[in-house]
Amino acid sequence: MWGDIAIAFLLAFIVTFMATPYTIKIAHKVGAVDIPKDQRRMHKKAMPKFGGPAVILGFLVSVIYLLIVMSMENTINLFGIEQYGMKLLGMLLGIIIIGVTCIIDDIKTIRPIIKLTGQVLAAIVVVLFGVRIDEIQLPFIQNPQVQEVFSIIITIIWIVGVTNAINLIDGLDGLSSGISVISALSLLIIFVLNDSPTVAILLITALAGALVGFLPFNFSPAKTFIGDTGSNFLGFSLSIISILGVAKTYTVAVIVLPLIVLGLPLFDTFWAIIRRLIKGKSIKAIFKADKGHLHHRIVAKGFSQKQAVLILYGISATFGIFAVIMLESGIWKALSFLLMVIVAIALGYKNFKTEKSENQRFECLECKYIYNPKFGNEKAGIKPGTPFEDLPDDWVCPVCGEGKDMFEMHN
Repeated sequence: MWGDIAIAFLLAFIVTFMATPYTIKIAHKVGAVDIPKDQRRMHKKAMPKFGGPAVILGFLVSVIYLLIVMSMENTINLFGIEQYGMKLLGMLLGIIIIGVTCIIDDIKTIRPIIKLTGQVLAAIVVVLFGVRIDEIQLPFIQNPQVQEVFSIIITIIWIVGVTNAINLIDGLDGLSSGISVISALSLLIIFVLNDSPTVAILLITALAGALVGFLPFNFSPAKTFIGDTGSNFLGFSLSIISILGVAKTYTVAVIVLPLIVLGLPLFDTFWAIIRRLIKGKSIKAIFKADKGHLHHRIVAKGFSQKQAVLILYGISATFGIFAVIMLESGIWKALSFLLMVIVAIALGYKNFKTEKSENQRFECLECKYIYNPKFGNEKAGIKPGTPFEDLPDDWVCPVCGEGKDMFEMHN
């Protein structure tokens, strides 16, 4: 199995790594470019946003190759009792629906309700081909037909919810792709420890490999964005693979592990819905983008884009490790780990706040210009003694013209 895992990871990595530069060129030709039109966007210059097709290609090439080889070796049965062949066909059709819908969105920009319709349609197709969350039952109701309807509804909600969760957290260079890598690796460990189906292990490994191949082009400062095509594909795939990985598992703790692993994007999405409902006082407000996501709030505290991304990586990794420890060693050891992390963060943050002074200098990632609060930027009307956090949002580097988001702390 480990040989198959290695091949699945490396093949997806190589294909995605080689394909991404081509998607950058294609993005400029077809108009899949993200132009910063409002303050909600954290980048200051036009960026290609067509990395998704490269990730999808790497994933599909890896999975299809391994499934063919393993079927020839009789080490996997796609048409047995579990009918994984049908389930994978449904997943492929769903990816096509998601891909076509979001490619149009990346190029032309479509209304959120149309994109949501595509997500729901893709989820329904997957369910019709046999992918179900079927181990959760309604209390006091023994009617099989009611239970089946409940299973279908919960599965669709899960798929659409995770798809949107990854999409909504895609706001900084390398954020959604990096968090998806951490989630995929966490699920891989859980699947291996839980003796999950080989199909799920191969799928999650290929997804991790494809993302690692894309990250060098997406991490700050990014050369390309993953786009709606990529972020929707990531959430869609993670939601389905997590179902396949815990299928036929009757332990409640194991069933909720994917929920814990994906806790960060799910929490951010849930809070975004509540926040927009309260602020807008209507269902329509849910679809209205804002600047209240976790990554926006962290950057607003004075952290650079790269620091904000690393902070959220750490939180996501904490969720993943917590889930693994919970599976392997039980809830009390998992809670002990979480308590130690909280104490370490509290102590570290306190020291960071103590050491952070108003004279902290920031360096431009593009031209290496260093902003020193001691001297300010008088040509731009910034008086000496102005901390970097207090600079106006529209302030730019006096040398190369990059925005504040392209600066990081200078040691």
